[in-house]
Amino acid sequence: MNRDGVIVIIEDDEDDQFLLEEVFKELNYPNKRVYFQDGQAALDYLHLPTTVPFLVLSDINMPFLNGFELREKLKTDADINLKCIPYLFFSTGISQKMVIDAYSISAQGFFVKPSSHKDLSETVRTIIEYWKRCASPNNYG
Repeated sequence: MNRDGVIVIIEDDEDDQFLLEEVFKELNYPNKRVYFQDGQAALDYLHLPTTVPFLVLSDINMPFLNGFELREKLKTDADINLKCIPYLFFSTGISQKMVIDAYSISAQGFFVKPSSHKDLSETVRTIIEYWKRCASPNNYG
């Protein structure tokens, strides 16, 4: 995990992208954010040898490659696994089955997108602060 790396956000809804970007700017985290509309574009980006992100926030329902399919591909990719990138689901819809499915493919979190700006800001702050403090095999100091 690269605490100073980019935050990869996979979200096909442009309004949600805009709201997330506003929250990140308000919270003043220095990490650059990179947005993708679909899982396949994110997968291509994550395969770049110079790409070592801080974390991935992924919607579930997206075109081409949904969040579950992307997580499965990342989980079985040795090169990407060595980068120790936390993979979190951030979705509007939620069901017990979705949460079970997410954790069964080793997601490190499942968050429901809050409807209020204040709650969205608090959720993003909680996620970032947790992972900034978390040790990983390639960044334990």
